Amino acid sequence: MTSEGESLVPETPPEPPVAVEPGETRFLKWLVFGNEGVRAGWSVALFLVIFLVTSGILQLILLLAVAKPLHIDLQAFTPSSALLLEVAQLLPILAAALVCALIEHRSILDYNLRGEHRLRHFCTGLVGGMAALSVLIAALRAGGWLHFGAASLSGAQIVEYGALWGLAFLLTGFTEEGSVRCYLLFTLTRGVNYWWALGTVSTLSLFAWLNGHGNGSMGVYAMAALGVLPCLVLELKKSPSASFWQASWLTSTLFGYIHTFNAGESSIGIFSASWIGFVFCASIRLTGSAWWAIGFHAAWDWAQTFFYGTADSGLIPTGHFLSTSPAGPALWSGASAGPEGSLLVIPVVLLVLILLVAIYGRRIRTESASSPAQAQLS
Repeated sequence: MTSEGESLVPETPPEPPVAVEPGETRFLKWLVFGNEGVRAGWSVALFLVIFLVTSGILQLILLLAVAKPLHIDLQAFTPSSALLLEVAQLLPILAAALVCALIEHRSILDYNLRGEHRLRHFCTGLVGGMAALSVLIAALRAGGWLHFGAASLSGAQIVEYGALWGLAFLLTGFTEEGSVRCYLLFTLTRGVNYWWALGTVSTLSLFAWLNGHGNGSMGVYAMAALGVLPCLVLELKKSPSASFWQASWLTSTLFGYIHTFNAGESSIGIFSASWIGFVFCASIRLTGSAWWAIGFHAAWDWAQTFFYGTADSGLIPTGHFLSTSPAGPALWSGASAGPEGSLLVIPVVLLVLILLVAIYGRRIRTESASSPAQAQLS
């Protein structure tokens, strides 16, 4: 029974009040998180802090526990010193990448280490690096800018030093490509725009100018200037690939800037380091991963340091097979910077880029045909 005026429909309980986040909390979330999780800038900053701190600690440990007891001079460019220094960089890079991958809910392989035919690309990169450096050496010799002397090693020493340098430069490939073309390129691609890239390369150029102990800073300025207009055009066109090429411009300029701290470097040598770095970025776009670049990088360094016995980015090696010496103007010979300091390195690396596009460009064309929004080169 109900009394007069009572409704037969039960009353709906009031909804609980919706919690409203304070404005400060919403702002902090916006500041730290974007559409793809943690913003790229914070990820890069965290990566660099972890790398720098752990690398400094590990280098000190290796110096005290390994280098001093075994009388290894870390200032000399030998297989032993190179191996220790590469280990002191590779392990912190792996640690930093693993921490960032955990925070970003990714696999470490997501940082440009996936893709098909990884072993094949790595092996073709090895062949390409040896072949490209040999073409450069042949051109220098033909022009009279490089002279060959007697072999420095014989017998078992060739195998021993060849293997040690091979291991050292394999670690170099993983270290430099893993940090710059794997983690940084991948992360910056998802978060950089033209104005951030322009500001960063301008800052790197300023640092190069202010660093009185740097070598070849003009190479940094040249790479920074080279990307201004192409990247601006991609930005204005709203190209789907704009962020990738802007990140490539930024990381390639950074790669050149890092090399200015090598003694004996030159402006052409620094520009060629940036130029080769850009080609490595393009190889990731073309092959789908950094494995070709890792192989090419390792073989290029091994060929010039051990096999031909030339300077490598201004560093003079100990324990090389052949003996060579630069001759003539530094513009052509490379002088103390080595073959990478010769003007001839630019067309040789351009040839490598052309061959990359010719061989692997089919992948881009196939993806573009299946999905026009994907993998455009421009």
